[in-house]
Amino acid sequence: MNNNAPDTKNMIYFLIASMVLLFGYQFFVTGPQQKKLQEQRAVAAAQASVSSSTAVAAGLPVAVVATGLPREQALNAAPRIAIDTPSLRGSLRLQGALIDDLYLKRYKESTKAGSPNVELLRPAGSEQAYYAESGYRGGTGLPDANTLWNRVSGDVLSPGKPVVLNYDNGAGLVFTRTLSIDDNYMITVADAVANTSPAPVSFQPYSSVVRSEIPVNLDRTGVVHEGVITTFPNEIQDGKVDRYKTLSWKYKDMAKAWEKAGTKNPAKEFFKGDADQNGWVKSVGGWFGITDKYWMTAVIPAQDQAVDFTAIVDTKGAKPLFRVGYLDNAITVAPGQTWQTQSHIFAGAKLNSQLQAYEKDLKIPRFGYATDWGMMQFLTYPMYWLLDKLYGFLKNFGFAILALTVVVKIVFYPLAHKAYESMTKMKQVQDRLKPKLDAIKKRFPDDPQKQQEATMALYQEEKVNPMAGLGGCLPMLLQIPVFWALYKVLILAIEMRHAPFFGWIKDLSAPDPTSFINLFGLLPFNPADVPLIGGILAGPLHLGVVAILYGLSMWLSQQMTPTANVDPMQKKMLAFMPVILTFFMAQVAVGLIIYWIWSNILTIFQQWTIMHRLKVENPIDTGVAKVMALIDKKKAA
Repeated sequence: MNNNAPDTKNMIYFLIASMVLLFGYQFFVTGPQQKKLQEQRAVAAAQASVSSSTAVAAGLPVAVVATGLPREQALNAAPRIAIDTPSLRGSLRLQGALIDDLYLKRYKESTKAGSPNVELLRPAGSEQAYYAESGYRGGTGLPDANTLWNRVSGDVLSPGKPVVLNYDNGAGLVFTRTLSIDDNYMITVADAVANTSPAPVSFQPYSSVVRSEIPVNLDRTGVVHEGVITTFPNEIQDGKVDRYKTLSWKYKDMAKAWEKAGTKNPAKEFFKGDADQNGWVKSVGGWFGITDKYWMTAVIPAQDQAVDFTAIVDTKGAKPLFRVGYLDNAITVAPGQTWQTQSHIFAGAKLNSQLQAYEKDLKIPRFGYATDWGMMQFLTYPMYWLLDKLYGFLKNFGFAILALTVVVKIVFYPLAHKAYESMTKMKQVQDRLKPKLDAIKKRFPDDPQKQQEATMALYQEEKVNPMAGLGGCLPMLLQIPVFWALYKVLILAIEMRHAPFFGWIKDLSAPDPTSFINLFGLLPFNPADVPLIGGILAGPLHLGVVAILYGLSMWLSQQMTPTANVDPMQKKMLAFMPVILTFFMAQVAVGLIIYWIWSNILTIFQQWTIMHRLKVENPIDTGVAKVMALIDKKKAA
């Protein structure tokens, strides 16, 4: 047994464990599941006939039947009013007063020139329909998703120019809806119901977000929530909210739960003690929506309004229909009276500053939690905050990442300096004791137990602490949560999406687009387009310039790490580590690799200063000495 280099062995274990945990799930679990899901959708029929039985049982009125129309045909199926703001463009459908056609003006599908704007909402009745709806439940003649509203005023819904709609049911009830919108992503819905009949009328307003089928372009990392998200009171006492909590339900998990439900109610199971037998949860205010990595659509009741909400999936059609929404408590309007309420619909990008502003100004609880900061929010959010502040100063997220790396190194410097110095001194001791250690091995060549006992006795005699070298792994171990937090930030923060650095790096949140397969762009083809093996070339075998630089920096850092008497197996593992991790890192966000390269460079410099001061042999001093010798030799010649 070799006890002379515990620091090397543990460094290897820490690196392997952290990399496998971070990226193994992506390659071996999430990737195959996503591929299988896409194959199932491809085999499914092109049109979906959405059953309404689940929705009716749950208490939500029937949604618009998804007939699988092309987008343009679905747009023309009902009259519309245009929506135009600095952030959004699209239209609302007068049939049902649905918000079902929105593009995000400030965001493109890709970094390529001429790329279209991101499509957020898709018309009801179309393939992959995605929309927000509001209506009434409780009897005949109440407006729902199929009711044709009349335009009273407003040709275009834009900031400062509301649109007013109304509907007369012919039985003494007149419904008026006023929609207004801000410069960003919040729509205000003001509803009024006038009862001109001779009898009181009762009903329940409802609002929901509906999405047909699981999106194709889901995030593949497995660390970002995409699906239904709800925020509701953690506890209600005497009508007062103690505090709110946020629960999220991923698309695939939700669909699977309904497919296997049987007689159980998946919503009741998911919300556990909060839900009744039908899967409804009581709330005061809160918000309920469907979110992707960067975008979200949510319905938001008045925050003092008592409501019930639920989330359901209809899996009886060829494609699942996801729905999350709320019902107000029953309202009774006396003859000659008018009832009024106000709610909101959020539809847009999850820009943290905007979410926080809405949370503060509209008193929407935990709206900033629409961004999935994860269980390590205590570290992830401060990392995001600092990176955003550095960006505000440097005006480039790449340089902000470099600056953040320096900050992290400064924070860990005292501990890292002590650890590296301890490792270096331990190497000096081991070099001094090497003859005696070799003699022990020769004395007990086939007895590892006695080798270990004799080695420990020698350390005690020489007053050497063999555990001192273990401290060198501590800085690396402590940086793993920081590494993970930055990884999460680069994956989920929309501010990082399409953020350029320099040269060919146009998106710090995506992997390096260059590949050694086409000589980093010198050959005119895309490895992903190669028949049969394109997926492999653009996947596991993808290797770009930045990942190669990372591998080189790790190799040099490895050479600078003090080691002594490493056995052959450890040497092989150590030699392959830069290669293995280079291919791992090639699959992640390039911004993360830039962080790690710069961190390695700073570590190399720190290690060199210690080794140079203690006069320990190291590759940099050796290399410089060789270069100077060559220069002197040429001068002498």
